[in-house]
Amino acid sequence: MAFGIYVHIPYCIQRCRYCDFATYEKSSILPPLQYIELVKKEIQVYGPQFKEFAVDTVYFGGGTPSLVEAEGIVSILETLKQQGLSFKPNAEITIEINPATIDEKKIEIYLAAGINRFSVGAQTFRDDILKSVGREHSADDTRKTLELLSQKKLNYTFDLLFALPNQTIEDLERDLEWVKHFSPNHLSAYCLTVPDSHPLAKVRLPEQKQIEMFDLIEKKLSSMGILRYEISNFSRPSFESKHNMIYWTDENFWGIGLSAHSYIKDNAWGKRFWNYSNINEYTKQIQKLPNEQANTPIAYRESDQFEILVERQALTDFCHVFLRIKRGLSLEELECKFGSLRKEQVEAIFDDLKMKGFIEYFEKRWRLTENGILMSNQIFEACTFLN
Repeated sequence: MAFGIYVHIPYCIQRCRYCDFATYEKSSILPPLQYIELVKKEIQVYGPQFKEFAVDTVYFGGGTPSLVEAEGIVSILETLKQQGLSFKPNAEITIEINPATIDEKKIEIYLAAGINRFSVGAQTFRDDILKSVGREHSADDTRKTLELLSQKKLNYTFDLLFALPNQTIEDLERDLEWVKHFSPNHLSAYCLTVPDSHPLAKVRLPEQKQIEMFDLIEKKLSSMGILRYEISNFSRPSFESKHNMIYWTDENFWGIGLSAHSYIKDNAWGKRFWNYSNINEYTKQIQKLPNEQANTPIAYRESDQFEILVERQALTDFCHVFLRIKRGLSLEELECKFGSLRKEQVEAIFDDLKMKGFIEYFEKRWRLTENGILMSNQIFEACTFLN
């Protein structure tokens, strides 16, 4: 049984035009150290409830966690340990960083605290495109940051965005040449996705061009030994994101901080709970918490901040997350959790999807085909159970 912790740090240099996460420009909300004190109080109240778990992963996401003082990030890790949470010897501890927001001193502080994985928001190496989507850093900033991590032989990953405004296949090929140059252990590739009403939707590339770009990414990365293991994620063998795999394999996780979500399997089908995504509401709620330990993880949350799952919801989640990963979904594992009738129901859906060429049976597991990956949203809809 794996257990992961997510800590949300909502501070950014700027609000990117495509972003819909709960983030703020650094100067527009309370100072970072005040926010960190709220996070630490949340840990002090709820943390003891999770002592039964040994921590496999911690992920500092945002936002840009590397914008805040490194000592503040370290103090969060210390607070988790002070509340009795034990970390496995090989625990993966990741921090998201933006180009030009770290230096050697910061890295040394992170490393001394046990942070051992760095996720860089590169996006693209073409400056005009970075500016068009609201990114403040330059391609040169990205190269310098990746060079620093490479020189220190650290474990890092970075993000690429594709199907960006005015981006061509040739632009993407140049981005992938930089991937080859830096040769990371892991890379995430995301297609620009915005609502139809969004200004960026007007300059979004046609769907066929998006498919060509995705195919190019997979082909080029594969030739480098960086293989797809999830719809949008690629890695060298044994360098998959342990934290994200917790999400994709129906394991427990605790989300801390603004807008963070949790999932705990301590009843028949599990429960989800979450924090407010508005900084003022989150601040007020945490400030009202008592100083002593809460009796349950969802104590003090409002009724719109938690959900006790029923079977159909748990089954839908189970199918969706396992189909995201390349190794796929085992019907034996599904039957073990949901019973033979549900297994037969899911198998009938999969047989239909197989006839359409969207899913295949491989090594006793069902997984998406290449066409199925492109049609994943429709497949997930087919695996959504309403009763």
